[in-house]
Amino acid sequence: MEETLKKQDAELLQLVTFSIGEEEFGVDILSVQEIIRMMDITKVPRAPEFVEGVINLRGKVIPIIDLRRRFGLSTRDHDKHTRIIVIEINNMIVGFVVDSVSEVLRIPASTVEPPPPVVSGLESEYISGVGKLEDRLLILLDLDKLLSGEERDMLSSF
Repeated sequence: MEETLKKQDAELLQLVTFSIGEEEFGVDILSVQEIIRMMDITKVPRAPEFVEGVINLRGKVIPIIDLRRRFGLSTRDHDKHTRIIVIEINNMIVGFVVDSVSEVLRIPASTVEPPPPVVSGLESEYISGVGKLEDRLLILLDLDKLLSGEERDMLSSF
């Protein structure tokens, strides 16, 4: 058992961290395909409110989701820090609009705790854990739960 704990302490999570409002989030770096600057997004009729539209990224049409809207936060104008994080979720490529991308971070798995029932108003179903860093908390997103099966089906039709 002690060996298991040592192994867990030694296990590092590699995360891409980004901000939405005042909160800092992290996603597994292996899920991230690339991070791109904001570009023109084509609106899609009758798309759900959190879907900003689609982009053409090197010949592939990719649905773009505004994470502010997805989390029920107020929208804000895009600026020079706004980025699109291109992520693969369940064999589907999706872009997430975030306020800014911070860094690539390695944190010990032992510093991550399960999410409390409510984290800053976000539905905790999207959250896989909270990483405790020296001077801040990092909300780790569960990408598989960010979109329901129905939403994934709808997005794949774009």
